[in-house]
Amino acid sequence: MIAELAAARPRGRSGGIRSTRYTIYVVKILLLSTYELGRQPFGLASPAAWLRRRGHSLLCCDLSRQTLDEAAVREAELIVFYLPMHTATRLALQWASVIRAQNPDATLSACGLYAPLNEAHLRAAGFASVLGPEFEEELAQLAETLASGKIEKQPKPTASEIPRLSFEVPDRAGLPALRNYAHLVLPNNEHRVAGYTEASRGCKHLCRHCPIVPVYAGQFRVVPKEIVLADVCQQVEAGAQHITFGDPDFFNGITHARRVVEALHAQHPHLTYDVTIKIEHLLRHADALATLARTGCLFLTSAVESLDDEVLRKLEKGHTRADFFRALGLCADAGLALQPTFIPFNPWTTRTSYFGLLETIADRDLIASVPSIQLAIRLLIPSRSRLLELPEIANSISEFDSERLVYPWKNVDPALDSLAEEIAGIVASAEKKKESRTDVFQRIWDAASRLQEFQKPQFRLPTAIKPAPYLSEPWYC
Repeated sequence: MIAELAAARPRGRSGGIRSTRYTIYVVKILLLSTYELGRQPFGLASPAAWLRRRGHSLLCCDLSRQTLDEAAVREAELIVFYLPMHTATRLALQWASVIRAQNPDATLSACGLYAPLNEAHLRAAGFASVLGPEFEEELAQLAETLASGKIEKQPKPTASEIPRLSFEVPDRAGLPALRNYAHLVLPNNEHRVAGYTEASRGCKHLCRHCPIVPVYAGQFRVVPKEIVLADVCQQVEAGAQHITFGDPDFFNGITHARRVVEALHAQHPHLTYDVTIKIEHLLRHADALATLARTGCLFLTSAVESLDDEVLRKLEKGHTRADFFRALGLCADAGLALQPTFIPFNPWTTRTSYFGLLETIADRDLIASVPSIQLAIRLLIPSRSRLLELPEIANSISEFDSERLVYPWKNVDPALDSLAEEIAGIVASAEKKKESRTDVFQRIWDAASRLQEFQKPQFRLPTAIKPAPYLSEPWYC
């Protein structure tokens, strides 16, 4: 609801607009994104719709693509950081001191999944307001509170209080053009402009390592089909040829998912898309894979995490090694590329299990389907993680690192921690040199081979590597 105030104009810089019944005050707001996986920030576009509809003066800035406007910082009364992931949160804490130095009077707010997970550290850095992932309505209310001049203590939300929003079509005005972001790369090296939207939020599942779980606690929210389609339509008009659905699990609401993609294909028959789906759901809803392929899905991402059944059990992933292989076959039969993600370095990783992962990727012709960064990922244990429920984790971690925002851990085999650092360096170097996934895989294979107790065969490039579509900026948290 628009901030409608009959009271006298509050002190400060908020402007007043005269209406027939009320004086409507607006707040100067700066929305900031530090990192959102190389996508045009959905986390700015969505709240922008709420705030602009209510008449507030708004500027969005994607710090991964744009230079911070110092004049806008000085003028802003409310400065909001969107924190959808770990990297974005660490960057926001670095930016906070810069922002505070330029405008010590502005109210700082943090929103998104990682905001409540790091509330104490955000408040210590000067954030007066910390809102969870379903934050749009609360943020609009905060703006109205600032406009009224009434400062009220924010109640601390609980997992059972995840709001149910009346979603609005994201407002992407003022954001950098889609062509400036990650794009789709096809096997023939054709590049297509990619957009991003969400058909649902949260997740029904309780995977032990997932940062969504401590916040949503098994809840998920469906975004109305009409809102999703309207957001896709405006991105198509802006040049999008492909859409990434960022739902944590596109099949959490299988009926909704089917309706969305059928309607999407009817409206934009040449548009392609990709989704993220659990292995468990790929098996349970195998009959829906043909629908995805028919309606333009090129590939799907699945958080496989490990090929060790004991590790999968500890993580409560809901699938086994054999299930992953079954899902690979089902996707191949449907004409879909399955792109698995992994957490190859975790407290249970051994020299043998890591090399076994590489062997499986090579044997199953997945080298082109696995971004190199996925072979360097190290398990993060953030605040409130369900991993802390495991005695072997609780008894082995160090004190919480307020700079890295994780509980540090070490493998019982120091050589694996060294290998993780070496492979991270290989991947970082390859990214700068634009090396192919095959070349990087060769170097990672060689590094892992040196740790094997028995002599391992040299990596031999398959005579024909199956190409796979992918996004130009790989996924990581």
